Amino acid sequence: MPTLDRDGDVFLLNLGDDENRFNPEWVGAVGALLDEVAAAPSPRALVTTATGKIWSNGLDLDWMGQNASEIPAFVPTVHALFGKMLALPVPTVAAIQGHCFAAGAMLAVAHDFRVMRADRGFFCLPEVDINIPFTPPMAALIQARLSKAAAHEAMTTGRRYGGADAAAAGIVDDAVGEDAVLPRAIERAAALAGKNGATLGAIKKGMYAEALALLRDPTPIAFG
Repeated sequence: MPTLDRDGDVFLLNLGDDENRFNPEWVGAVGALLDEVAAAPSPRALVTTATGKIWSNGLDLDWMGQNASEIPAFVPTVHALFGKMLALPVPTVAAIQGHCFAAGAMLAVAHDFRVMRADRGFFCLPEVDINIPFTPPMAALIQARLSKAAAHEAMTTGRRYGGADAAAAGIVDDAVGEDAVLPRAIERAAALAGKNGATLGAIKKGMYAEALALLRDPTPIAFG
């Protein structure tokens, strides 16, 4: 399960050491930790990392297969988590040390910045290949955070981007060696920790108002 630690002014949110898939318990835990970070006094910033070969593999398809009737109510909670990260009144950096797929990739793009391992691991939006169309809030998030060209290619081809390719496409901000992923992310976050939270939050809400309106809609939604 997700945990929260701290390195000076930087909170370290560890998503876990497994596939870190989105199910109600996991989504609730991550959301509660984000609330804790948002409520902390300045200076503070957030780095989201994980342990092992995977940053996050997205939705928990096993849970969804066993709880089909709960999916329409669950999907808006996933959207809400993306919205919470997107508008968090704290500088945020994703330290992507491993595979980052589907909803996991969407959570990553909701961060302010992303640092990815250069030599191993993929960023991928595979929905076109697994026949699961993006919900309108998911599409809005991706298109709000990536360039039109990068969003189009990632969403319509299911391309697996290695770190260097992701950096070239503007999907991540840095592609570095394995041992440098977390330190570089902490360095980026620490440099921004003194930003005023109320001002930063207001700027993010204004920049992403349209996407946030969709992400925060609690109406149950069909998926797949």
